[in-house]
Amino acid sequence: MTMTTTAGRLDDAELQRHFDDRITHDQRIEPRDWMPEGYRRTLVRQIAQHAHSEIIGMQPEGNWLGRAPSLRRKAILLAKVQDEAGHGLYLYSAAETLGADRAELTDKLITRQQKYSSIFNYPTLTFADIGVIGWLVDGAAICNQVPLCRSSFGPYARAMVRICKEESFHQRQGYELLMTMVRGTAEQREMVQDATNRWWWPSLMMFGPPDGDSPNTQQSMAWRIKRHTNDELRQRFVDMTVPQAEALGVTLPDPALRWNQEREHYDFGEPDWSELKRVISGDGPCNAERLARRRAAHEEGQWVRDAAAAHAAKRAAREEVMR
Repeated sequence: MTMTTTAGRLDDAELQRHFDDRITHDQRIEPRDWMPEGYRRTLVRQIAQHAHSEIIGMQPEGNWLGRAPSLRRKAILLAKVQDEAGHGLYLYSAAETLGADRAELTDKLITRQQKYSSIFNYPTLTFADIGVIGWLVDGAAICNQVPLCRSSFGPYARAMVRICKEESFHQRQGYELLMTMVRGTAEQREMVQDATNRWWWPSLMMFGPPDGDSPNTQQSMAWRIKRHTNDELRQRFVDMTVPQAEALGVTLPDPALRWNQEREHYDFGEPDWSELKRVISGDGPCNAERLARRRAAHEEGQWVRDAAAAHAAKRAAREEVMR
């Protein structure tokens, strides 16, 4: 990527100074602008991981599409799964503006060269899990993603605006489902508490490792790709979620959870970071299942991609003859 002036092409040092100045003044970097290779690589890695997470994230909830307890709940869940597919497409498109190839990104996902969010490697055992995913998982996603609407890279920031609006709606849908269940039978209330117990700690791990163990955070913040550290976002999520749990009448499974008047934040226990490492490395409850299903879907869809490519080539040849 180059930048020119009336005096001719700028040298690398001048291009770097111009880039740094735009970052310092909170100006957006666009695809045609010059950018350091490290900035581009970091964005491709982060955006691809985010896109993969949206696509893989369809599976835990899609597991319940045929077993939803009512037509209304099925329609709500189907709409949400479709939204997540759209989010993945927005993000893959943003990665493509950086020169990434979508097919190559998919190949890297299914061959485990790129990661996706650890949260999607846990099973959905009851329909209460669907509500808790909306409440906790989408709630954590909102905390993490709203600041990305001010990311320094324009296409990523603009994609996040729509994604965050839809994620906020998903969070409210999940909370409404849980509120309905806790007003139901004792068995339904137990299902909600059980799902909360299972998803609480993985939701806290969604923000990534502690700041001291996060190798990419400081550079991403210096480039203003990220705006907050992992621990700052985790604290924000806990502070937001505790009053919601109280309103639902569920107990968050953390004996260390209590209000700290001096800090004016909730204190909370330490997640099991060894579990996070295991899940990220591929040893989670559903890692193999999630990737196998994604790989099968990709292979089974090859005929559609081939047909689309053949149609595009035929149309281009026809237009060429008409010229």
